[in-house]
Amino acid sequence: MTMKFIDVTFNGGMKIDAILHPAVTPTGADAPTGQDAPQPAPGTAAPASTVIRTDQPVKDGGEGTAPTPFDLFLASLATCAGVYAQRFCEARKISTEGLGIRVGCEFAPKGFQVTRMTFVVTPPLGFPHQYRDALVRAVELCTVKKHIMTPPAFEVVLA
Repeated sequence: MTMKFIDVTFNGGMKIDAILHPAVTPTGADAPTGQDAPQPAPGTAAPASTVIRTDQPVKDGGEGTAPTPFDLFLASLATCAGVYAQRFCEARKISTEGLGIRVGCEFAPKGFQVTRMTFVVTPPLGFPHQYRDALVRAVELCTVKKHIMTPPAFEVVLA
């Protein structure tokens, strides 16, 4: 089973970072997880990690220096749709000039729950009419959306 590890660091105030490490495939039935996850072999460079910074708005005790985790969640849905739209066009050698996606998020009257997301796709300039429905279907393949539609199991444990 392939695993991806994300470490969370606390950087003062409400600034919290996620360090995304490249996926690894532990070996053996008792493959370690978490902080005991496999490390690169001695003398080899670790694959690059990505740091994603978050913060909270000033009104919520932060400094507003980075997106909130929830904003990143919404942005991940929007940009994932963008990846699928771009790949669709590139696979057919269609220019992406003018391609755009705008996502509208409707919220419940109470609480902070998204009740609907509408993805408005603007096809690129000169986009062939016969591909319009196929482009919509391509955008609907977004992996992030699929994880919402079929959610993973969540577990919180103490180290």
